[in-house]
Amino acid sequence: MVDGFGMTEAGTVLGMPVEAHQIARKAGSAGLPAPSLSLRIVDEDGQDAAAGEPGEIWLSGPNVTPGYWNRPDETAQAFTSDGWFRTGDIARRDEDGFVTLVDRRKDMFISGGENVYPAEVEMALLDHPDISDVAVIGIADGRWGEVGRAFVVLKAGCVLDPAALAAHCADRIARYKVPKEFLLTDALPRTASGKIQKHILRGWR
Repeated sequence: MVDGFGMTEAGTVLGMPVEAHQIARKAGSAGLPAPSLSLRIVDEDGQDAAAGEPGEIWLSGPNVTPGYWNRPDETAQAFTSDGWFRTGDIARRDEDGFVTLVDRRKDMFISGGENVYPAEVEMALLDHPDISDVAVIGIADGRWGEVGRAFVVLKAGCVLDPAALAAHCADRIARYKVPKEFLLTDALPRTASGKIQKHILRGWR
């Protein structure tokens, strides 16, 4: 089994070469762009991001959708003036061209002027043996602009308080990425395909 990445609008986007040495050397990467696609990783200024720097994946190629059916406004937002499709996915590309996904652009928030990608925070929390599920969103904060709020599902019989969760995060990620709030819940809202519905979480307190 190897990692890869695809989307409805473009089919297969990334795939890991099957050579065992590549799989081991590039663990965590989704691989290289599909041969049919042109792929850019673009920073917030619309320029190609340097190797190792995060940016949005832009795509062009014959298998990219021409647009959304009967949704001209969404189509206009999804494509650049010169035809590149904005995926909304943030990734990094290394010096060998291998792409590692970071998070969804819409889920990123800015705390004290620094970009925070919830997926990184979620992975840090899931490293705790007593946590079974987690989701992180950004919420408004008078001092920092935005801070993180983590919704945490504990394994049966486990007990953790917010201070313990914050300390666990602080050992693994930068302090500005540590959520300000930790809310315990029995389950997270998910779609039929298993994706966490963060728009619902934004209405939870």
